[in-house]
Amino acid sequence: MKHIYKPCIILLFAALAVSCTNQNSTLKETDRLVAVFDLNAAKKIIREKSDKFTQSHITRDTAYLNSIFALDAKVFPPNAEVVIGRAAIAAVNNEWVNYDIKEFSEESTAFYGNEEFLVDEGNYYLRFGEEDIIDIGHYIYIWKQENGEWKMFTNMWTSSLPVTPTE
Repeated sequence: MKHIYKPCIILLFAALAVSCTNQNSTLKETDRLVAVFDLNAAKKIIREKSDKFTQSHITRDTAYLNSIFALDAKVFPPNAEVVIGRAAIAAVNNEWVNYDIKEFSEESTAFYGNEEFLVDEGNYYLRFGEEDIIDIGHYIYIWKQENGEWKMFTNMWTSSLPVTPTE
């Protein structure tokens, strides 16, 4: 009988040792996956894309403006209906670039997220039109990964200035 217990005990300890080793590997892999995402590096990428986004409005670069959005993106312009999908957003971009935008800048005030979604909140300054109309307001952009690249998934902004009545 003693001979039967000895191999069973050895097998039990071997299984326990393998199990503990596998758990450590799993934890290390999970830690590695979490460590791979670098929020500061992602912020730098988004800042570069946002800078080009604002500049593209001035230079009327609709090719870039249309490419920055995710296929299922949504744009929430103030006082207007939601625009859904890259194709519909492209049609609106063609209108927006004709507003004769002279200056457009953004300042990020909060940035957070993970490897799937990033949120950029901030303020904007816009000068456009023959009358040099100035608009100052706030924005929130949600970015998501699409085929390994950050794409704008949600674009929402609103003016901080009071609404001027039309005559």
